[in-house]
Amino acid sequence: MITSTRAKRNQNMDVEKVFRMTGGTGDNSYAKNSSYQKKVSDMVKHITMDALQQVYLALAPKSLGIADLGCSSGSNSLSIIKDIVESVEAASCKIMIPAPEFRVYLNDLPTNDFNSIFKSLPDFYRDLNKERSGGLPLLFIAGYPGSFYGRLFPNDCLHFVHSSYSLHWLSKVPPSLYDKQGKPINRGSVHISASSPPLVSQAYYAQFQEDFSLFLRSRSEELTAGGRMVLIMLGRIGPDHVDRGNSFYWELLSRSLTILATQILLNFCRGRLKGKT
Repeated sequence: MITSTRAKRNQNMDVEKVFRMTGGTGDNSYAKNSSYQKKVSDMVKHITMDALQQVYLALAPKSLGIADLGCSSGSNSLSIIKDIVESVEAASCKIMIPAPEFRVYLNDLPTNDFNSIFKSLPDFYRDLNKERSGGLPLLFIAGYPGSFYGRLFPNDCLHFVHSSYSLHWLSKVPPSLYDKQGKPINRGSVHISASSPPLVSQAYYAQFQEDFSLFLRSRSEELTAGGRMVLIMLGRIGPDHVDRGNSFYWELLSRSLTILATQILLNFCRGRLKGKT
């Protein structure tokens, strides 16, 4: 059972400081385990590129501001940048004007492994320069750490915002997952399960409403008039909060954590008993 003090620590946990995808390029890294996210992004790439071209053709800016929110590490973010550059250049050729310069802001939490992205930039530029006769486009890529649940950029500086598989992460643990005594109301689960009381789904829903509203208000200040966003996030098909498609994995994780916690507790108790003998 979680005590009131520990529950308060969980509620006040600074997500910006502790939450991140596994960095580096090892077997357990996000870079090596994000092929599914890449597949989903590719499935809707035509929507992303169509929205981008509409913005560019309507506004024809000389400097195109683009933000990838929740970029994480690995090749996925750079892959979408390559697609964006090539799509805009193709649109420029159609209307026979020079391609713009590209200002690309890669955003994630401060604990994200931005270094892995920067280290891969030379290979990215080489790949982008293949089969080009006119040289590389004016492309400026920068890391932009911070939570997208709030302001990140100056007013009217972005033309296009892209975010893939990020917005389903909440800014914090919903406070109403704990009762007045600080005890968790979703005991035995780390997700919305079939046994969770209705208050659990209501808590997550309320937190998502708060977070997403703040996200939209912030981006409305940063996007220029006529700008666009493409947001890809997890969802569910029907009204049932227990999504059988995703909950299977959460069930496995929940059971694994329960077993792990039980083993740790048993080892702790055994250690104390040995100390008394």
